Amino acid sequence: MPQNEYIEQHIKQHGKRLDHEERKRKKEAREGHRIAKDAQNLTGWRGKQFAKKRYAEKVAMKKKIKAHEESKLNGPSKPREDDGEALPTYLLDRQTNNTAKAISSSIKQKRMEKADKFSVPLPKVRGISEEEMFKVIKTGKSKSKSWKRMITKHTFVGEGFTRRPVKMERIIRPAALRQKKANVTHPELKVTVFLPILAVKKNPQSPMYTQMGVLTKGTIIEVNVSELGLVTAGGKVVWGKYAQITNEPDRDGCVNAVLLV
Repeated sequence: MPQNEYIEQHIKQHGKRLDHEERKRKKEAREGHRIAKDAQNLTGWRGKQFAKKRYAEKVAMKKKIKAHEESKLNGPSKPREDDGEALPTYLLDRQTNNTAKAISSSIKQKRMEKADKFSVPLPKVRGISEEEMFKVIKTGKSKSKSWKRMITKHTFVGEGFTRRPVKMERIIRPAALRQKKANVTHPELKVTVFLPILAVKKNPQSPMYTQMGVLTKGTIIEVNVSELGLVTAGGKVVWGKYAQITNEPDRDGCVNAVLLV
């Protein structure tokens, strides 16, 4: 590996922080404040370079907005007339409607239909505090260290999962609370099948819980639906589909979900 790729090497070996996505999101949210502060305080050559860059960004944004506004035009598109030249006779009666707005609205309609298709059964879920999610584990000779946490909810881990060495493991996912399969109900076929879980795609509580594979009410999971025999329009067998958990697995001891079709 080249000498300057030590960061990539470290990420491959040890992974990222559990709150990496959250920290990244907060940093991007703070970016506006930093830009405003620089605009007020920078002077001299750095101030000129900053103003030049901001001006270029604003020009690009205005061009994009103008292009978007022009795409909404609707009506007859008139051919360009040259100064002092008469139009040919075959162009006099030609009236071609500008269909840019119709195309734009049809694309928006398709997007809305796609969004409706994957509308989740549970749009709102109860928030779970960290005190409820984690149990503090005391370690050390005199039980004075309290940096370890045990997840009290059901979790999913992949097939090739191996635990870290005990002295380095900060987050403990108990083997008794790990789930590999879910009772998935197909809303149109009205059948419930016991299907293997492939991955946890989105936990509404936090991106950190998504990364740790925590299964709570409202979580979007990917399940293996090859047993159902679903086929695409091209004739290929559908392998994985999304489903949303509709129960509280830590209360019921199992995972119940509804397939998003």
